[in-house]
Amino acid sequence: MTGAGVSTDSGIPDYRGPQGSLHRHRPMTYQEFQHDAAARHRYWARSFVGWRQMHGAAPNRSHELLAQWQPRGILTGLVTQNVDGLHRQAAESLASDADIVTLHGDLDTVVCLVCGNSEQRPSLDIRLEEANPGYAEAAWQAAENINPDGDVTLADSWVQEFVMVSCLVCGSQKLKPDVVYFGENVPAERKAAADRLTEQASALLVVGSSMAVMSGFKIALTMHRAGKPVAVINGGPSRADAKAEWRWRTRITPALEELEQLLTP
Repeated sequence: MTGAGVSTDSGIPDYRGPQGSLHRHRPMTYQEFQHDAAARHRYWARSFVGWRQMHGAAPNRSHELLAQWQPRGILTGLVTQNVDGLHRQAAESLASDADIVTLHGDLDTVVCLVCGNSEQRPSLDIRLEEANPGYAEAAWQAAENINPDGDVTLADSWVQEFVMVSCLVCGSQKLKPDVVYFGENVPAERKAAADRLTEQASALLVVGSSMAVMSGFKIALTMHRAGKPVAVINGGPSRADAKAEWRWRTRITPALEELEQLLTP
């Protein structure tokens, strides 16, 4: 299981580390997104600017090593709490059919909360650019603090200038990234996929996650109760530490590179 610490070397900040975004930024909740039109508009203005930076991020050495370990049988599968799609990109670069469960979804898909239509984010970005020519580039100069959710901090004046587009099917502006927000439940099919991997695995390796969110921590609890070893590699404390037989508090990429040397005949 991986968390935001795996992606920091790709330029994507984490939530709870020393420089994590939670120290300066309160993430949007599902209730706000569903019921507060002003909050939703603010998110899309910020996201229109920030998503382009996240979309341009590339997998780092940690993603590559974890992708290589699946075809070699070292990992039976991978559950990630990240929404940046970098594990998938790393697997695709190896032409691997790796078993990856994106527990909290992927920013590259957008869903309409009214009719359920889904749209790929690059397609939506084109429509947003047509409605806001030059906005992303100009606002980026004034933006602060790109966040793990793909948005940035913008002054209200920039938010007010932003023009939101509508669902291609029903015309609603209640569009939402297909990710699990704070206060929202993980979809049943993703829970089932994570449960399947948990049942199949003989041990759990937590990489780059504080495991503060229950949807991830539950996997560590399930493994521990089943008598299966839990190991944690993380830059700081993890909620799973107390359940782990093995803990390594260090930087993620050098740790995985050292493990790779030990695992290579």
